[in-house]
Amino acid sequence: MGEENPSPPNGSTLPKRILGKTGLEVSALGYGSAPIGDLYRKLPERAAVESVVTALENGVNLVDTSPFYGSGLSELRVGCALREADSAEVVLSTKVGRYLKPFSPCQGSSFAGGINHELQLDYSYDGTMRSIEQSLLRMGVDRINVALVHDLDVFSQGEKLESCYQDAMGGAVKALTELREQGVINGYGVGVNEAEMAERFARDCDPDAILLAGRYSLLEQPALDSFLPLAKDRNIGVILGGVFNSGILATGPVPGARYDYEEAPPEILERVRQIEAVCQSHETELRKAALQFVFGHPAVSCVVLGAESPAQVLSQIEDFEDPVPAALWADLKSENLLSPGTPTPS
Repeated sequence: MGEENPSPPNGSTLPKRILGKTGLEVSALGYGSAPIGDLYRKLPERAAVESVVTALENGVNLVDTSPFYGSGLSELRVGCALREADSAEVVLSTKVGRYLKPFSPCQGSSFAGGINHELQLDYSYDGTMRSIEQSLLRMGVDRINVALVHDLDVFSQGEKLESCYQDAMGGAVKALTELREQGVINGYGVGVNEAEMAERFARDCDPDAILLAGRYSLLEQPALDSFLPLAKDRNIGVILGGVFNSGILATGPVPGARYDYEEAPPEILERVRQIEAVCQSHETELRKAALQFVFGHPAVSCVVLGAESPAQVLSQIEDFEDPVPAALWADLKSENLLSPGTPTPS
């Protein structure tokens, strides 16, 4: 967790870190495949697959996906990319908590496209096993490295959260613990949008890795005081998603900028304007600062970034590798845009 390998294999310029108790070496940047499930728009098949291949050919070795992303479309496209690229060292992460019913049409999906299969929310033992089996078939692989219980949070489940959580503790966690003990998976964890739920899960069972989306970013750091220290103390690998808070830290406070998957409210736009002004004073792009900021915390093993094209993948790698002036972080703290004790890249 957080410990860099000084001589990354295959000549990659991306450093690798150990992912918690899994023992897996993962690249600092991972590929987040929600966009290629047609999250915001329907993507051409070739561009979607080539974006994953480009990532794998340029040092990215962790690919994170889910049955939820386009009702299986993301996993299908990941599988195509794995067959095209050298995937011997790829670390595959997918989710459980939903399986697909192919004889029922998809209803109420938040994705712009995807496959017309119905998603069935199910955190039970049997539902988890079915989800894993379907994922293996869609991707055409015989192994998944990390399985994450998906969307155990208020944001996703609302009033159903407590019943879903209890189902997951008695079902999904039991199933994934068995699969880990049998060596079928390297580790399990949870993928959530809330730091409080990430911490609750970490305290209630024995996860190897946790994917937290949106709650540790240059804009906001609710995971800083409690969850991240707990993860570091218990050697839980932390994968961060949503480090651009659904887009606004990549686009800046432009009209229609997204925050938590919706149009950003005025107070968020204003705070981002202030952060962007500090970045501009150091001739640094906002998205570059947002990406590099999160690596200042020693608990972070990997950041997964979504990309819709090979060009976006290469741009993200360039942003990671081009250093940000250290004075930028000091100025953000002096402007009260970061708390004084927030760790920043050295």
